Amino acid sequence: MSRSEVARHYTNAIAKLVIYIVVYVAVAAVVHYIITSVLPELPIKVNVEPYEGYVNVLLALAFGYLIVSAFADVIYWAMRFRYVHPTARAMRNVFLLIGIGALAASIAGAVGGGAAGVAVGGFLGIVIGFAVQQVLGQAVAGLFLLLARPFRIHDHVNLLGEDGIVNDVAILFTEVVKSDGSKVLIPNNAIIGNKIYILPKQQPQAQQQQQK
Repeated sequence: MSRSEVARHYTNAIAKLVIYIVVYVAVAAVVHYIITSVLPELPIKVNVEPYEGYVNVLLALAFGYLIVSAFADVIYWAMRFRYVHPTARAMRNVFLLIGIGALAASIAGAVGGGAAGVAVGGFLGIVIGFAVQQVLGQAVAGLFLLLARPFRIHDHVNLLGEDGIVNDVAILFTEVVKSDGSKVLIPNNAIIGNKIYILPKQQPQAQQQQQK
């Protein structure tokens, strides 16, 4: 993909993010106006003001996910100016995961309201943090591997005692194909904490026989 195409996608992603934010603010303002000013003035008074908080929660859930996803897309296309698709995708997934966790914690805090809301939001944030700790740790490790590139696809490596050819470096696992054809998925966070052996590239069978 050319740099001009990446720039076009990047601009579109920013525009989409801004549109989602503006629409969310506008819809929230209209809903508030209808609930507090329009409905009470009707001949048959409808008092839904006590339920305004639940309506706001639904709006936050719907638009919040769209905004977080659009922001992650902005990160992806910004990364594509310098990095290839797997690296940019890994960064996008990390920001999307963090954004969804923050959205869930903030909505829980808003529902509780006041000090209780802060406590609930904080507790939920801790619970989400522990729940995704392993996955997030692997994602961050995968991102580091994609950025630092201690090894590349098609390199002959020895990772955690597994000898083979690197077939893929994904967000959570690195795939190594062994000489017998079997595939090994190695968690990225385990690779970061251990030695990485870059071995000489394997030569084709015919060349090996000629050298003997």
